[in-house]
Amino acid sequence: MHFHIITLFPESLDSYIKSSIIGRAIADKKIKVSVYNPRDFTKQKNARVDHKPYGGGPGMVLEAESVLMAAQKAIGKKKNVEVYFFDRSGEDFTNAEARRVAKSKKHLVLICGRYEGIDARVQKILKAKKVSVGPYTLTGGELPALIVLDATARQVNGVLGTFESIEEERVSSSEVYTRPEVFTWKGKKYAVPPVLLSGDHAKIASWKEGTKK
Repeated sequence: MHFHIITLFPESLDSYIKSSIIGRAIADKKIKVSVYNPRDFTKQKNARVDHKPYGGGPGMVLEAESVLMAAQKAIGKKKNVEVYFFDRSGEDFTNAEARRVAKSKKHLVLICGRYEGIDARVQKILKAKKVSVGPYTLTGGELPALIVLDATARQVNGVLGTFESIEEERVSSSEVYTRPEVFTWKGKKYAVPPVLLSGDHAKIASWKEGTKK
């Protein structure tokens, strides 16, 4: 699967994309990530891409043309493309959505806003899907893009190694423990729940289900 991220700040993505599971998935060619900076497509002096909003209001708004040209570069003549436009009012991004995109699309274009947002005509022209990663406001769309990238990449065959590694497909728990069996901190002892040491797989599975509720 190929992820295309449109952002004014490509450097803000570098460390995460190159690290851990995502970095290995790219190295193993399970996924591909390309980044496009609207500043490389603007016709304005000094690579300017923002302007004051019509109707007044605080801050600046990203112009449509340079963002659309970056998106056009990403999309080209490709098929099986989904385009996301991050917006608090958009549809909540879920594991089910990540799974749908990973199974049905080969290209995912993620448009990262900044400042007071992007000219609304971008979303309309691209027929982009409005997506939200939570009921809060962030400085830019880079963190949402990384969330979508991570959650979707996990659903791509081979990225996590085994099907059972996908969190929602295994009998997982909100509580996990490792060695030692009894851990002492500031004079107080904290023990691993006895059921996890019992060897009774049915009871362990039941306990894990209970901690998820």
